[in-house]
Amino acid sequence: MSASEATLPSAPNKKPLRRLHPAWIVAAVAFLALVGAAGFRAAPGVLMVPLQSEFGWSTTVLSAAVSINLVLFGLTAPFAAALMERFGIRAVTSVALVLIGAGSALTVLVNQSWQILLTWGLLIGLGTGSMALVFAATIANTWFTKSRGLVIGILTAGSAAGQLVFLPFIAMLAQDPGWRQASLLIAAGALAVVPLVLKFLKNSPADAGVLPYGADTAPEPAAAPGSGGTATPNGATAVPSGNAAVRALQVLKRASRVRTFWALVAGFAICGATTNGLIGTHFIPSAHDHGMAETTAAGLLAVVGIFDIVGTIASGWLTDRFNPRILLAVYYQFRGIGLLVLPLLLSATVQPSMIVFVVIYGLDWVATVPPTAAICRQVFGADGSVVFGWVFAAHQLGAAAAALGAGAIRDATGQYTYAWFGAAAMCTIAAVISATIRKDAGVREPVLVEARAAEH
Repeated sequence: MSASEATLPSAPNKKPLRRLHPAWIVAAVAFLALVGAAGFRAAPGVLMVPLQSEFGWSTTVLSAAVSINLVLFGLTAPFAAALMERFGIRAVTSVALVLIGAGSALTVLVNQSWQILLTWGLLIGLGTGSMALVFAATIANTWFTKSRGLVIGILTAGSAAGQLVFLPFIAMLAQDPGWRQASLLIAAGALAVVPLVLKFLKNSPADAGVLPYGADTAPEPAAAPGSGGTATPNGATAVPSGNAAVRALQVLKRASRVRTFWALVAGFAICGATTNGLIGTHFIPSAHDHGMAETTAAGLLAVVGIFDIVGTIASGWLTDRFNPRILLAVYYQFRGIGLLVLPLLLSATVQPSMIVFVVIYGLDWVATVPPTAAICRQVFGADGSVVFGWVFAAHQLGAAAAALGAGAIRDATGQYTYAWFGAAAMCTIAAVISATIRKDAGVREPVLVEARAAEH
């Protein structure tokens, strides 16, 4: 036997070539799902004027439909996070996309104002709520133990990419041939992703026979007692059992005893008010009031979407490296400055100053998500995804209040100026609140441990 033959048994011990970790495939499919779900997020601002022209409905009525959507969008999120833990990410995501598609498709049949409340409000609200940013946090927390901030940033950018992909087409279709074709485009976008979700979106690393990405080099701490899951090797958390709604409410009860939770709730409510609620819903109608074409205004929001992708991914990278509370304070203050000067920038034509506003606002749009999700995970551990769901609920309640309030201001005064100034003041408040979050937020607060112990 030759020397080379004698060494053959050791060949299987050679380190195999590294393949792409399944976590990145799951993240890619999750990104596409968020793109498909985001189609409606761009629609109200574009479709509001055509619906008013055809049916004569007031801005307040249409704003009410958006507000119902935003409320359900938010309140569904924490329960969706618990349902994902209980029944799996794939099932909940598929049902959510079907609801969005159905709600958007049925919109073409409406002829009464209460019907738009059901389609825009109820169906799409429940669907988008289950596909809210808590979905990004759940994917990141389940599949990754390192680069979480970056992953949340990339997935959050999926919502911006959805607006970027759909918005110009929705605006063009809304003008010719009409808003009904635009609604059908949104439905098709949501439903097209369902087969990919069913085939490739695994529920957990265990389903793929792997550890979470980075778990072999950076293991997670064990789950805290009473956190809703049991510790497993490398820090993975077993699927919670029991009623998902009860778990979501129990997590809220525990989190409500922690000061950091309320700071995040207040800041994120203002975040929602100044993005989805105000700019997302009323920027196009406001620009139209100043003589700007709807397609031009929609193009500006598409540019916001482009820079949102850049800003959110960059924010995720920064969150992995810097104190998230400081990042939040900076983001909110810059947003407030932008809103303060916006009334001076609106005109019939696009001026260079408006381009500067769009770029800055785009970079800041949802840059708040990665640091907020990071603080939730740091402080609340295995409850982090569900807690983020409740914080996100506050985001959407703020958005709903702003959408309805700005519409009422427009109907009462004939312009949006007071809405912009009020939002700017709120951003300053959010910046101050964020700066006062505990510096040691990475250490779970004693009251949280006590709350868990009291329940067991």
